[in-house]
Amino acid sequence: AAACVSGVFTMPDAISLVAMRGVLFEKLPRGAMLSIALAEEQVRPLLGSELSLAAVNGPSLCVASGPLDAIARLESKLAADEVDHTRVHIDVAAHSSMLEPILSEFERFCRPIAFQKPKIPFVSNLTGTWITGAQAVDPHYWASQLRNMVRVRDGLVELTRPAGTICPEIGP
Repeated sequence: AAACVSGVFTMPDAISLVAMRGVLFEKLPRGAMLSIALAEEQVRPLLGSELSLAAVNGPSLCVASGPLDAIARLESKLAADEVDHTRVHIDVAAHSSMLEPILSEFERFCRPIAFQKPKIPFVSNLTGTWITGAQAVDPHYWASQLRNMVRVRDGLVELTRPAGTICPEIGP
């Protein structure tokens, strides 16, 4: 949404990107995502080889993503350890290795889009810092958005560096 508002792509292109993401998600095996009330350093050791850290949303709020059975095992462990957790209401393991099979197709879909350098600066969820012009126009960058961890916490830290900053969220 921020990329669209900043002029990186048009609203019709934004809609086509979201629609294609949905089409490609339908090709994937069912997965799950789990919001966990723990810090990143506490969550990483719990992931094992099957799960990915999908998002770091705050100092003590992360999201794990991966196969249904691996998420179910993590839920059981967290319940036994009395750690607050909640299933994210999606049947895709977004921002996990389960998306690898669709990344090249999504990148190919991005190639003909006339990406532009942003007219309004915005913070990238992929890097947690200000997007560069080179990133904004790179189809590989946009495909990486599907697979890699969302860095909400880092982005909020970046946005609030100047004291008194007001941060509106532009989302779905």
